Amino acid sequence: MRRISKSFSGVRALNNAQLTAGAGEIHAVMGENGAGKSTLIKILAGAYTADPDGEIRIDGALVAIDTPATALASGIAVIYQELSLSPNLTVAENIYLGREMRRGILADRASMQARCRGILTSLGATFGPRTLVSSLSVAERQLVEIARAIHANARILVMDEPTAALSAHESERLFDLMLRLRERGLAIIYVSHRMAEVTRLADRVTVLRDGAFVGTIPRTDLTPERLVRMMVGRDLAGFYKKATKPGPAGVQPPFFEVRGMGDGRRVHDCSFALRNGEILGIAGLVGSGRTEMARLIFGADPATRGHIVLDGSTVKIDSPRRAIDAGIVYLTEDRKGLGLFLDMSVRDNINTMVLAEDARMGGVVDFARTNARARQAIESLSIRVRNGSAPVNGLSGGNQQKVLLSRLLQPKPRVIILDEPTRGVDIGAKSEIYKIMDGLARGGTGIIFISSELPEVIGIADRVLVMRGGRIVGELGGMTGQPITQEAIMELATAEDEGLEA
Repeated sequence: MRRISKSFSGVRALNNAQLTAGAGEIHAVMGENGAGKSTLIKILAGAYTADPDGEIRIDGALVAIDTPATALASGIAVIYQELSLSPNLTVAENIYLGREMRRGILADRASMQARCRGILTSLGATFGPRTLVSSLSVAERQLVEIARAIHANARILVMDEPTAALSAHESERLFDLMLRLRERGLAIIYVSHRMAEVTRLADRVTVLRDGAFVGTIPRTDLTPERLVRMMVGRDLAGFYKKATKPGPAGVQPPFFEVRGMGDGRRVHDCSFALRNGEILGIAGLVGSGRTEMARLIFGADPATRGHIVLDGSTVKIDSPRRAIDAGIVYLTEDRKGLGLFLDMSVRDNINTMVLAEDARMGGVVDFARTNARARQAIESLSIRVRNGSAPVNGLSGGNQQKVLLSRLLQPKPRVIILDEPTRGVDIGAKSEIYKIMDGLARGGTGIIFISSELPEVIGIADRVLVMRGGRIVGELGGMTGQPITQEAIMELATAEDEGLEA
């Protein structure tokens, strides 16, 4: 792909982008959300038509790709993050969809199933051609997409964020399959923002930024630091840099305390304190009780014991509404399922928690105030959207997360619990979220920060509590004198639970 440009309503999405892939190669494409990755891939897939002057060549020959059908005829198959299978059809019917074998006017299902069985076996599938797609897991459906591409004699396989909805075990199986397909001579174009996957799998990486080609680097030169610098134009060290640090923990007393919190099942006797302007990290393995403890503090789940002390007085938190009234807010780890109202606008999502403040006589909403609040939030958090009336489901993951965060800031909370705030966002959006957290801490807000990514916990937190088996089993940083390191966190998170009662 050479000199590829594309504009939408006068806005340049791609500007002279390029991409070259070889047979038997895994070629990763990286960049922030909005860098132009999806637009480039959709041009290759025939979903978009590039502006004039660009060209696509296969084996040196110029090809015209203006529809998905011409892309497929040219040997290009694209597997999008949102899979395009028909769940009410069988595996074989999906693989042959639009290219059915026939015996007279009827579909020859027996022949289709026989031919599909060989492809599925070669890919290591544990299901057969007559299985209904609706009964398959996401990973198995992805395998059907790959089988369909192989059946269509695809030579170029494009995979867009293929591990986004997969477990670690399912991802490993996909990686093994990708390596086998590479050995067969396929060119695999792999779009991802997951650094560890790219550095492990890619033979080369092409980086886009702001719609333009930044460069292509071979595997021998791949480092996370170099990729970050190419993607966002600055060093990795600058990501976690805090403008200020709170004073020593003993200088000021805590204003917020959790004492003996538990639910008798997943969380047991958790106690800690938080000071103004402090970012308190909560680390631990999946299932250690981090999210469960956060939900107890916020009143989203009922606690069977323990209490919260705010400014020296015990406060009763038995519902999210009471938590919000006390100045405590919670950003859920599941922004789409439990956080955002995806069918509503950016403005309405931002204003949800403070609508009562805008109600006039008779319950009529003062839209001038809601619009002004949304404009201010969009500007202060640098949410990339044309205006507040835009639907929130059309935004990138990072911008959706900032909309959710801006909603939580409207009641002017004193304590913010952030549960995996950078999950599923690109590296540039992560940096912006870190800056927002730092700005809140400098303003005196206490932040409880839960994350599975140890580098960001180490880089952002002033102190770190480590959980295991529903308990807080250790503290690093602060007055402990223990440095916050990945090794120290993992040692606490994985130690044997000797002497602990269930």
